[in-house]
Amino acid sequence: MKKTTITFLMSGLLIMSGVKAQTIQEGMNHLYAQRYINAIGVFDKLLAVNPNSIEAIYWKGQAILENEEIKSARLAEVRNLYEKALQTTNGDPLIKVGMGHVELLAGNNDIARQHFETALTMTRGKKGDDPVIETAIGRAITDAKGADYKYAVKLLEDAATKDPKNTETLLQLGNAHRKAGEGSGGGPAFQAYKKALEVNPSFAVASLRLAQLFESQKNWEFVLQYLNEAIAKDSKFTAAYYELFYYYFYSTKYDEATTYLQKFIESKLPESDIQDQYLYGQLCWARKNFDCAITKAEGVVAAMGINTKPKVYRLLADAYFQKGDVVNAKKFSDEFFAKKNPDDYNSYDYKLRADIMSKLGGSPDEILVNYIQGADLDTTLTGKVDFLKKGVVYFKEKKIRDREAILLLKIIELKPKPTINDYFDLTVAHYFSQNYTKSRDAALKMQELFPDQVYGYEWAFNPSRVVDTVKKDSIAVPDALKLFDFAAKDTAKFKKQYITAASFLAIYYANDAKDTEKAIDYLKKWQMVDVANAENIQKNIDLLMQAPATRPPAPPAKSTGKSQLPAAKKTTTKSKTGAAAKTAVAKRS
Repeated sequence: MKKTTITFLMSGLLIMSGVKAQTIQEGMNHLYAQRYINAIGVFDKLLAVNPNSIEAIYWKGQAILENEEIKSARLAEVRNLYEKALQTTNGDPLIKVGMGHVELLAGNNDIARQHFETALTMTRGKKGDDPVIETAIGRAITDAKGADYKYAVKLLEDAATKDPKNTETLLQLGNAHRKAGEGSGGGPAFQAYKKALEVNPSFAVASLRLAQLFESQKNWEFVLQYLNEAIAKDSKFTAAYYELFYYYFYSTKYDEATTYLQKFIESKLPESDIQDQYLYGQLCWARKNFDCAITKAEGVVAAMGINTKPKVYRLLADAYFQKGDVVNAKKFSDEFFAKKNPDDYNSYDYKLRADIMSKLGGSPDEILVNYIQGADLDTTLTGKVDFLKKGVVYFKEKKIRDREAILLLKIIELKPKPTINDYFDLTVAHYFSQNYTKSRDAALKMQELFPDQVYGYEWAFNPSRVVDTVKKDSIAVPDALKLFDFAAKDTAKFKKQYITAASFLAIYYANDAKDTEKAIDYLKKWQMVDVANAENIQKNIDLLMQAPATRPPAPPAKSTGKSQLPAAKKTTTKSKTGAAAKTAVAKRS
């Protein structure tokens, strides 16, 4: 069984000795501060001296994974680095963990697990698993999307028990707790970061993580406190200046944002990156100076060519769209989607694409797909629902109600407890897309879930009377009776619904069922509530009372489909009440 010779994690990164340790520490400091180019440069210098340095190879790979925005490119580069190292180091366990990290990010979970388990087996001793390897595996798992974060916590807690002063282990333990959903208040993530600061008060990255922890809770006072604490510990801590730039950027304090952007760029020296001009372009965009934003971003593209980061194309697409130049907006949106790895998209990318397509005549289904895919990418339920609602608004405004209904149904499926408004909106969207069966089904669900609300009864009846025009007693009459019974509980509050149901039933029993007695009964009930039409309703009552008494035949006579009370031929008094009912019903639909 091969034992690893890696000891830098066991002894704590900040208390190592010797020239080699100092060089590794320098690279780690750059990596923690997100000065990735500088970090890679340090590890390259170390590898120039010793091409088989396990530590330098491993951490160079980690720096590349965090540096390159295009996921496919960074995975390919690090895979190549680690595959070569596995050959030259005879399958060193730390490099195996690095290879597992790459496989995990690539979605090859089973292969990644094999690498991790092999590394643990190779380094396991009398005291159990090696904390060096446990920490590296924990780092890999925490970096992956949707991974087994609880397993990472378990490994890292074991490593921290064996080496309680290892700041890297404590940092990754806090990260794993955050990913596992244990980052609130003074919870485990908070405690892990605090412990790292107790071990080394100058460990600025722990203060940065505390700021990010409180950012997830939208506790902006503590966000600002810990970001300032990070730069107090390290005046060149690039990552904190980057976060402070965006803190003021999103607070719309653009002068302060400009100040911290300058500090961010200065803190990286001698490292420089033309793509930092993208950040200035963002400031122009935020100030609605889209020409400036385009100039800054196109300058980056001209300098970087095929190495331009996808986010620059995103900025160009949006800036051109804001200017009303949808042709160029589509051009750069296409560039963005061609460059960006699908796992790195966010919801806004799809919203912008949908907006562009809507201006250029994209089909409803093409636009619909963008809203669905954008919602799928959001990591929170609230974010998913809010994004789908944007699509709902779009299709409703465009009067494409069937696509609106599709998105409303997805919202209902996502929510643990959909509201009555969710079902109401779905019912109405189906109704106005003339999908009356689905409209009624959604309304019946409202009745079931919210039996004390009128809307389920009213909107079950609305579509049923549209589709049930021949044999009205199949669904329209039962729905009308349910609506009438509900509205009768409070005729003042539900006057409109009561009149709708009573007038429909009066007309049905008079014209279709040929049941004069019931027709008169519902006319009288209608008359009691509809005082404004009482006189006209009475004329219809009088006409029916003068006609020969009728009972409903068995089976019922075939309906003519006309919703009109009978008018006696011997009189010129027309059934104004019936006509009024038709008008009222039509308006309410």
